[in-house]
Amino acid sequence: MCAGSTVHAQTVKKVKIGELAEYIRKSDHPLVVNFWATWCAPCIEEIPYFQKEVKKYAAQNVELLLVSLDFAEAYPKQIASFIKKKSFEATHFWLDETNADYFCPQVDAKWSGSIPSTLFINNKTGHRKFFERQLTEQQFEIEIGELVK
Repeated sequence: MCAGSTVHAQTVKKVKIGELAEYIRKSDHPLVVNFWATWCAPCIEEIPYFQKEVKKYAAQNVELLLVSLDFAEAYPKQIASFIKKKSFEATHFWLDETNADYFCPQVDAKWSGSIPSTLFINNKTGHRKFFERQLTEQQFEIEIGELVK
């Protein structure tokens, strides 16, 4: 058993929008940034196939970043417990922001704040695509393929 990976899988980093924007901006590999919450059924439905597809692109170093928009009282225990229960393997952040009018435009100018929402970004190629809706498994497969071209 590798205790390090188990701990990492359950660790949820608290970030402000500036830190998240910087993480995305400085990424030197393809990123899939998914905004979700433990109470969002469509979010929970899509994350397992996101994980499955991202694993197929391990050679291209694609990173799945799950950004929780759960309420403050859920951080960190409830979110970490949920992640462990669902076996969500990704980089986990909790966005410590409450003003969607402030943080949404820093992710995408057209984002109203609804979830699930997903940003596909590859700084090396200039690829950037944002979806403010649940993606089907087939849509996700297409988008991740475009991300690594």
